Amino acid sequence: MDIFKVLSRGIKAQPKKNQPGAPQLLPSAGAKVNPQFFHDNVGGSTSKRSRKRKRKGAQANNTTESGDDDSDASDVDYFAPKPTPEELAAKKDAELKADEPKKQKPKLMEEDECRQLLKSHRLKFTVLAGRVQQAEEATEKPSKKKQKKNKKEPGEKDKKKKKKDEDKKQIYPQPLNSFGELKYTYGVHPTLADNITRQGFRVPTEVQMGSLPLQLRPEMALEKAPGVEDVKTERGIDFLGVAPTGSGKTISFLIPAIDAIIKRRAEDYAPEADEHVLQAIVVAPTRELASQIVNEGRKLAIGTGVRVVLMKRTLRLVAEENKQEETEQEGKEADKDSDHDSEAESEPEEVVGSDEEEEEEDSDAEKNEENKAEGDKKSKKERPITRVDILVTTPKILLNFLCGGEKEKGKPRIVKKTLPTVQSLILDEADVLLDPIFRKQTMGIWRACTHPNLGMTCWSATMASNIEALLTKHIEKRAKRTPEQTPKPLIRLVVGLKDTAVPNITHKLIYCATEPGKLLALRQLLHPVSSADSGPPLRPPFLVFTQTIDRAQALHDELKYDIPLEAGGSARVAVLHSSLSDSVRSKIMARFRSGEVWVLITTDVLARGVDFAGVNGVVNYDVPVSAAAYVHRAGRTGRAGREGGVAVTFYTKDDIPFVKSVANVIAMSEKQAGKDIDEKDTVKAAQGSVQKWLLDALPKVAKEDKRKLKVRGVESRRTGGKATITTKSSWERRRENNRREAIEASKRRKREAQKAEKEGGAAPVEKDQEWTGLD
Repeated sequence: MDIFKVLSRGIKAQPKKNQPGAPQLLPSAGAKVNPQFFHDNVGGSTSKRSRKRKRKGAQANNTTESGDDDSDASDVDYFAPKPTPEELAAKKDAELKADEPKKQKPKLMEEDECRQLLKSHRLKFTVLAGRVQQAEEATEKPSKKKQKKNKKEPGEKDKKKKKKDEDKKQIYPQPLNSFGELKYTYGVHPTLADNITRQGFRVPTEVQMGSLPLQLRPEMALEKAPGVEDVKTERGIDFLGVAPTGSGKTISFLIPAIDAIIKRRAEDYAPEADEHVLQAIVVAPTRELASQIVNEGRKLAIGTGVRVVLMKRTLRLVAEENKQEETEQEGKEADKDSDHDSEAESEPEEVVGSDEEEEEEDSDAEKNEENKAEGDKKSKKERPITRVDILVTTPKILLNFLCGGEKEKGKPRIVKKTLPTVQSLILDEADVLLDPIFRKQTMGIWRACTHPNLGMTCWSATMASNIEALLTKHIEKRAKRTPEQTPKPLIRLVVGLKDTAVPNITHKLIYCATEPGKLLALRQLLHPVSSADSGPPLRPPFLVFTQTIDRAQALHDELKYDIPLEAGGSARVAVLHSSLSDSVRSKIMARFRSGEVWVLITTDVLARGVDFAGVNGVVNYDVPVSAAAYVHRAGRTGRAGREGGVAVTFYTKDDIPFVKSVANVIAMSEKQAGKDIDEKDTVKAAQGSVQKWLLDALPKVAKEDKRKLKVRGVESRRTGGKATITTKSSWERRRENNRREAIEASKRRKREAQKAEKEGGAAPVEKDQEWTGLD
């Protein structure tokens, strides 16, 4: 008998880090209890207050737990029948009601408490426009000619700059401490509040904490905030939210929209009136994102009577004829503004060519579906008008409805219909929708919403200064049309550092030298051969982003047999891009969400907004075209505070001139997460941190190169050649092309001979040529 084995029988050796058996947190492991990104200790009072609260909560939990243990020891009936689903649901509802705070008079936090709490979560509020003083000065501005004649006083520029800085000082409104406050403190409808609780929302994220009070009851949120005496909120506010990816922005704009519709319906109730009136429009750049917003909205609207609908080509809405149709001259002026703003762009936004193709593909797919049944429908009447409260759409399809059809070449687009009942316009991924590619479509929708009290809310994880300036300019211009009304203030919320990736993921920047090197590196991620890998391993499911559709398809053809049959084979690898039909894309998305697909290869169609909660990593097979593109691609992992996500970026010799913008984003994101760059720190170097020597060595990206990269990407990857994704040699590829061309030429000759025989003539005589065979 081995005494050592007996003594060590119940002892398990602790596996080392990066070993196969080591426990590791992954996004696919499940939701995190606290989805917040930032928890800084600011001031002694905050920490003491939080400690006291924790101690009280801990004591309460200890007492309940001890009581439960006592009851478990004596009162458990192991032979009792299992509870029915109805009993379980009733028990869950009772627990949820017990968790809700009791109805009482709302207590507002003091100014110092608000300031410390907002700073600890890195929330920054700024009034960009709409102060009463600003509005009065704008109306009293002299003409340009008079301004030129008047001599500039010394120090006038400094005074204007100082005043501008004072106007943009931070404000500190009331934050939302828990979702339970929505029902009693901010007056959210009880059914909506119950739906929020049933969806599992307990602790608000930073963007929800800051934005919901201002949107629901702005006068209460700003009651104790200093420096807002000239901010009038009687007509509501316009809001601009800039928050990290996966922080809950969709819920932040859906809750106020649904609650406002319920309240208006209760105030304006009339038995003869139509129950469903279009009051809110949500615009998203891609159809996948729009479908996701519809699903989330329907979950929150259960039992409220609010109808959330996705816009389709065959949908008819209640609209009025536009009496003041937009002329061609107005369209040209809008184009001039767009060109001027795009020239002043400080940081280029993400390329949206794929998104535009995706929208066109959506409309083409819907056209095909419509054309199939067009013969049967010609004799029928027009479709009935769809009654809807919240419409979710992509820009092009709604603009086609407002303009009465597709755009004709060489003719200006005229908005023929208006939507006078819309009181809320929501732009999700606003920086893309106001980018030059989508700007005309978005502005056309904005002009079609003619309600005098239209509210505007914009949301994104990245927001360039030129987009903010454009938004402020058009909001002020719209306010001048109704000078008798008090202008709405435009309030901006920034969570954390602007234009940075989420702080809870690991970044890797890997040099692969050539295109075959990238393919080899990706295969090493699929089949890790050594435990001494740099940083945490990348485990499926994960996304792979490429620059073009052809490259995504080629990469799929290379990888579809890399997973063994025992693990599922080629069914575990899928490709999704805008050339696929809408039904095929929906099936692939469903398979990826259910876990059937482990590796999804895609383009920038899925780079924005789409929520895959369990994605463990992202691979940028091709370098993103801008810093914003990297932020959104990397944001597909680490959603809702989940830790363990990995973002890997491959780059080759051709990418070196463009990598610095991505490296800067990684460096700022790691600094935000508390990881300072240190070239001597070998541990962080092994984890994939961007070291200082690399940042210094990479060349700066010129503005013209940024613009070209944004529009076209890396040019060599569009032309093929050496940048083709394949493991075959150039000789093999040339041989296959020659064989293919020979087969096509043979088929063509046969068709010509058959055609000549049918016409009754002789077959065409070819010149005597000797076939030299295949190269």
